[in-house]
Amino acid sequence: MADALDEARAALDHDDVPVGAVVVRLTDATVLARRHNEREHAADPTAHAEILALRDAAEKLGRWRLEGCALVVTLEPCPMCAGAALAARIPVLAFGAPDPKAGACGSLYNLAVDPRLNHQIELHDGIRADDARDLLQEFFARRR
Repeated sequence: MADALDEARAALDHDDVPVGAVVVRLTDATVLARRHNEREHAADPTAHAEILALRDAAEKLGRWRLEGCALVVTLEPCPMCAGAALAARIPVLAFGAPDPKAGACGSLYNLAVDPRLNHQIELHDGIRADDARDLLQEFFARRR
């Protein structure tokens, strides 16, 4: 989570919401990809940290199935990002702060464990949640 928090801080350099994501190989904890939100920077509504990290990890591994990897994110993924993690066959997802307005891994929805889908994800929430929440609150306080 420390790497994801570092990535979240990097988003501040271009006035993006400070969310960071890391894809890690489960067998040896090798970081395969690390990204932060770039929606403002890239003028791309899909440039969420999770989407970018999943793309980079898939490219590095040369396959779209990211079995054997964990996605670590500072903020609970939205429906798009939770869906991307499911599509990538991510088996483990860890996140920091819950997102009561858009969270799709327990807050509003729980796509990760929906039995109607063809894949479920093991969730670990609340990891360094205070650090992630503080970063987000400081960002939005400055914008008001």
